[in-house]
Amino acid sequence: MKVTEVPAIAGAYLFEPTPYADERGFFCRTFDADAVRSVGLDPDAFVQDSVSRSVRGVLRGLHLRSGAGEAKLVRCSYGKVFDVVVDLRPHSPTHLRWAPFELSGDTQVTLYVPAGCAHGFQALTETADVSYRIDRPHDPAEDVTIAFDDPELAIDWPLPATSMSQRDREAPSLAEVLKQKES
Repeated sequence: MKVTEVPAIAGAYLFEPTPYADERGFFCRTFDADAVRSVGLDPDAFVQDSVSRSVRGVLRGLHLRSGAGEAKLVRCSYGKVFDVVVDLRPHSPTHLRWAPFELSGDTQVTLYVPAGCAHGFQALTETADVSYRIDRPHDPAEDVTIAFDDPELAIDWPLPATSMSQRDREAPSLAEVLKQKES
């Protein structure tokens, strides 16, 4: 498994497996504790696995957790998504920068999203399954959402947002979220 640091977001990594394909389909390792350890992460820290299924145009995010935050490994296991990470860590060298990624079931690449970064994605295919490996149990009281179309971030989503949760539709601006974090 190849591990690549993401220059645009300090502390983010891509874990690229080597799928073995033949006439039956493919097989690949999607998690490797040694590869995770090689970049200073604790593979035993991940305590929850989740999966979402979305249809083309669905937009989820931008989400993060308050308090200690939440680190996660994100992988598109089926289909294709446009994935975005926004660095909201105040002392990070990449503070307020965002980076886009195309994750797909064909490559099975896993993206490591550091705690303190917001995350969101849009489904690019008729069906897209996204798997998450999260380092803390979910506490809904810590959920934070930022408007996907915040003009300060100016994320260029590839498709019109055909569907999203009410929480995502009503999300506050980045400026409002940062102001709440300060108080």
